[in-house]
Amino acid sequence: MPGKRAAVVDSVSAGELLGWSWLFEPYRWQFGAEAMTRVRAHEVAASTVRMMMDADPGFGLSLDHFVGQMLAHRLYSARVRLLDLYAPHGSGL
Repeated sequence: MPGKRAAVVDSVSAGELLGWSWLFEPYRWQFGAEAMTRVRAHEVAASTVRMMMDADPGFGLSLDHFVGQMLAHRLYSARVRLLDLYAPHGSGL
């Protein structure tokens, strides 16, 4: 909303994947993120992971499935949070 602080749409906990832009063209980060506490993160070479997925279809399918499940969960969570923030009170949404 203009003039308001950006809405928190999701939170990530230890062991969870932060982003997925590395997996889908155009391979550019699409969202912002802000750490609320000290963070230890692991960065991977996305092009290397994509090459590994192409070289080993079983691995590629497993990783696609993992990321797809995470995306479905995140989209559902974002929908619930946005409805809490912006749906008219008592609208039944």
